Amino acid sequence: MGVFQVDGEFVAADQAVLPVSDLAVLRGYGAFDFLRTYGGKPFHLDAHIRRLQNSLRLLEISCPWSIEDLRQRVEQTLARNDYPEANIRLLVTAGDSDDSITPGQKPRLLIMVTPVKTFPAAWYEDGVKIVTADVTRYIPGAKSIDYIRAILCLRHAHEAGAIESVYVDDRGRVLEATTSNIFAVIDGQLATPGEGILPGVTRDVLLDLAADVYRPAIRSISREEVYGAEEVFLTSSNKEVLPVRQVDDRPIGTGRPGPMTRALMDLFRRHTKTY
Repeated sequence: MGVFQVDGEFVAADQAVLPVSDLAVLRGYGAFDFLRTYGGKPFHLDAHIRRLQNSLRLLEISCPWSIEDLRQRVEQTLARNDYPEANIRLLVTAGDSDDSITPGQKPRLLIMVTPVKTFPAAWYEDGVKIVTADVTRYIPGAKSIDYIRAILCLRHAHEAGAIESVYVDDRGRVLEATTSNIFAVIDGQLATPGEGILPGVTRDVLLDLAADVYRPAIRSISREEVYGAEEVFLTSSNKEVLPVRQVDDRPIGTGRPGPMTRALMDLFRRHTKTY
C-alpha cells in the first residue's frame, strides 16, 4: 500500500481523506499538477511546481509553500514509497469554508505517489485515434481540478473508439486535448498551438529538444490543418510522445507514425534516460 502526504501528515493511501467541508468536495475548487519519475528522479519537478503555483495564482487560491518546501515534501513522500517508477500528483484545495462557497485562509496540500502505469505498446507502434470536440476550458492556463468537460469529452471519445479528445474553439482553432498537448507536421513544419492552452511541461521539454533541428512553430492551427497534416502526435507526462494515426474520421498521413514523430519519440526517450 502506498503512502500519501495530506496536510503535512503521512498516511496510507487508503486512509487519505478530505473533510466534506473542503471546497474541493463542495465546489470542485482547487488546482493540481502531475508528473512522473525517471530512474526514480521526479522529471522537471521545479517546472511542475512553478506551473502549480501559477494555477493557484490564476484561481486566486493562496499558496503558502515555496518551491523549496514543495520540492522537499515531494521527495519525502517519494522516499516513503517503493515503486520502480512513480507518478506524483500535487493537489491544493481551497480548504474549508464558513458558508460553503467563500474560501478560507488555509488551503490544503495533498501529495499522492502511485506506480507508473504503461500504455499498450501498439499505441506507440501503430498510432492512436483521437477525436475533436467543440469545447474550451475555463481559465485554460490553470490546471484546475474541475474536469467535468474533460470527463464527458473522454467518454464520447471512448464511445467513438478513440483514446483522446481535442478541444476546438469557436474559431475552429485546435487547442489541446483533455490531458495532453497536440503537435502537427504541416507542410513539413512542426507546429503546436500556443494560445488558449495549458502549456505542458513535456510539451516544453520537447520544444527545447526539437528547437535546433526542427525549429517548431508555436502558432494557431485550424481543425482543417490537422486533418490535412502529414503527422500528428500528443505529449503529456504519462503518454510521453504518442503518435496519432487518425483524427475523427480522417487518417493522418499514411495512417502510420511518421518519420518526424518517430525521431522525436527517440529524442525524448534518450532525454529521459539521461535526465
